[in-house]
Amino acid sequence: MNYRTIVINYIMKFGNRIIKQYDGGDNRPVFLDVKSTFPKLDEIEQNFDEIRSEYENVVKHFEIPAYHEVDKRVYAISGRIEQNLKWKVFLLKYSGETPDLAEELCPKTCNLLEGIPDAYKVFFSVLEPGKSIPAHHGPYRGYLRYHLGLKVPEVLPPSIRIKDETYTWKERESILFDDTWDHEVINKSSGERVVLIIDLLRPLPFLPRQLNRFIANVLLKKVRITKVLKQVTNLNKLRKVS
Repeated sequence: MNYRTIVINYIMKFGNRIIKQYDGGDNRPVFLDVKSTFPKLDEIEQNFDEIRSEYENVVKHFEIPAYHEVDKRVYAISGRIEQNLKWKVFLLKYSGETPDLAEELCPKTCNLLEGIPDAYKVFFSVLEPGKSIPAHHGPYRGYLRYHLGLKVPEVLPPSIRIKDETYTWKERESILFDDTWDHEVINKSSGERVVLIIDLLRPLPFLPRQLNRFIANVLLKKVRITKVLKQVTNLNKLRKVS
């Protein structure tokens, strides 16, 4: 384990101890109501057609990389199993930064994201036919995860198990959940599944909210996120097609 990983893990463990006092601890909910928790996400759903169209524009002009090509830390869940199949991601926003290629290919979506308070990380998540994701859990309790189904196969649509609850994706339908619970994706479909994922900083009282923002947007950005953004910039240059 290198120095950078040790620092990242320490920062997240410290934040988790604080946030656990406010998120319900071991009794925290698996799913949360989208509209009451983050009302501004309604604007995302109202613009479904434009967002899906911009995803199709990405596919036309860019070879989307596997997740572990963007962030090596996720290799265990992205690349180790079913190595012939890919879980691909196209980054739209991370800790206040928007890659140039995202602005070029998805201007409407990027503009919408500017109006979503505390949108921390945003990306198109693409599963190739038959690609599943093994059980894992998010390491940091400081955010909640939103999914909007953009493209879902009609036959044997993929599903996600979170703790002891299961959800099957549907186009135009959204969910909000705590991804620090153990979860996995079961995918036996023969079509591509595309989801818009938005990680949003967890609603908290004022002082822990400020601490969470500092951890996410300053500490973690310095030791991890900046490196990911540089890798995204490099991949965007290499894989863009006319």
